[in-house]
Amino acid sequence: MIGRDDAARYRWTVLGIATFTQAASGFFVQGIGAMGIALQRELGLSTAQLGLLISAAQLAPLIGLPVAGELLDRYDERWVVGVGACVVAVALGVGSLAPGYLWLLCALLVVGAGYSTVQPGGSKSVASWFDASRRGFAMGVRQAGLPLGAALASAVLPVVAGALGWRATLVTGGLVALLGAGVFMGFYRRPPGQVTTRARELHGSLPTQLGARLRMLREPSMARIMLSGTSLISVQCGVGILTVLYLHEVTSVGAGTAALVLVAVQIAGVVGRISLAAWSDRATSGRYASVRVCMVAVIAGMTVLLTPAGRSPALACCTFVWLGFFGFGWYGPWVAHVTESAPLGRTGLALGLAMSVNQIAIVTVPPVLGLLKDVTGGFAPAWGLLIAMTLAALTVSASAERRRRPVHRPPVDDHNSPEPGTTSCPV
Repeated sequence: MIGRDDAARYRWTVLGIATFTQAASGFFVQGIGAMGIALQRELGLSTAQLGLLISAAQLAPLIGLPVAGELLDRYDERWVVGVGACVVAVALGVGSLAPGYLWLLCALLVVGAGYSTVQPGGSKSVASWFDASRRGFAMGVRQAGLPLGAALASAVLPVVAGALGWRATLVTGGLVALLGAGVFMGFYRRPPGQVTTRARELHGSLPTQLGARLRMLREPSMARIMLSGTSLISVQCGVGILTVLYLHEVTSVGAGTAALVLVAVQIAGVVGRISLAAWSDRATSGRYASVRVCMVAVIAGMTVLLTPAGRSPALACCTFVWLGFFGFGWYGPWVAHVTESAPLGRTGLALGLAMSVNQIAIVTVPPVLGLLKDVTGGFAPAWGLLIAMTLAALTVSASAERRRRPVHRPPVDDHNSPEPGTTSCPV
């Protein structure tokens, strides 16, 4: 048990292990984009099939994220997240024995089921340890674990695949995920005074409360969260799967150099998640203003790729780094906004529901973008679709903002300790 005097120091340890577990659990899946050329060559895949591999790992969380959110509000994050990361590790290990493409798809489905606990669980653990004055920065650092893991995977996995084959990449990813599980279960502890019995009393049984909780999705604040989340996560998927292919085919950049650019894109995403989330801690217009800035920025970046200037290797590389900063960086302030919008004792459920809606885009967008590229032979339709989705979300969100002035009141976290001078929107 951690004493209150040590809590101020230990929260940074919690932030570190949550970030590491996030990066370790998503290591393999986030590196698939960089392995695209190798996978297409070794398994004879089309671009659509490559996109379907990414979607396979994201299909189970459509159901798993709300369930994981419920478990997180009832039980200790230490075990919920740790067991989920272990499932990721075991599934990747078994997947390394897959005889072909279809079995690899099945293995990634199980990976997605395990990963369902890691994303909301890590977010809830960080939100529990940090008050509103530093929650944005902490959440940005923690959410930077995903592009950080992706950057490392983009640098390591293509080398492993080239030297040892694609099966060895699954073994590598499984070992990394297992390390993340061990670190989280070994070091994470709940904040002083937080107990699981209170969550059980607040929630009651799942069947009797399910309808009321699903009504959260129809609240105006959640609608705004969903629109921005689905559009920007679509951009993130598009950048992840198309960057290497675009640079290789359109700008004639070598496959190795293109993979390094994707590493730079992921690193820009790390910087973006931290800096944009830290800015949201101090923004007088609220955390959601950071999300709107990201939507405008990604529209501008993808528009450049539609022009002849986008065929220049140097400009295209810079544009993708720009898209990495804003197209990945939005997630830090967005998640902090979700946690502060959650009712008392329902942070896990709010995160699970919000992220599960994002999963619809994560599952459908990669194969759709790949199919558009295969059918048309170019990248313009894919960029155009992402621009249209983001512009529509930005327009609807701005219209809703004009009709309804924000209500200023302190957010309520899981400790029932509101911070003065902050804003929250009801869920």
